[in-house]
Amino acid sequence: MLALAGFLALSFAAALGGALFPPDEDYARLVRPSFAPPGWLFGPVWTLLYVMMAVAAWRVWSKTGAWSAPLRAWYLQLTLNAAWTPLFFGLGWRGVALLEMAVLWALILATALRFRPHSGLAFGLMLPYLAWVSFAWVLNGAFWWLNR
Repeated sequence: MLALAGFLALSFAAALGGALFPPDEDYARLVRPSFAPPGWLFGPVWTLLYVMMAVAAWRVWSKTGAWSAPLRAWYLQLTLNAAWTPLFFGLGWRGVALLEMAVLWALILATALRFRPHSGLAFGLMLPYLAWVSFAWVLNGAFWWLNR
């Protein structure tokens, strides 16, 4: 259970960007896409996704160890996950954030596929994250397009 707590801590550390770079007045002035969900939805969705990501990593860790190729992919995608918020909100680099998220999406897919041989559950737990980042990528693109 200590390892699970560690993976939870790592996952939620990636979320710290949201606390350090929250939406500000600049973001409030942006033209919002018509399909943008309400702001209150992001916290609960990301909380659930971070828990699922941590459980997935923990399941794979129990079979492969902490520095296996699947977990190195997980650490890398988590790093990119953490980098998106400062790019989009902190620096206002919405185009760069869009490109970064495309790389993140590919890494999430690669991670899920690397998890699959070790744990079908871990693979499945990564799929909602992939789906949400797919939606977030379209949303990021719409913000960039409408506000360029």
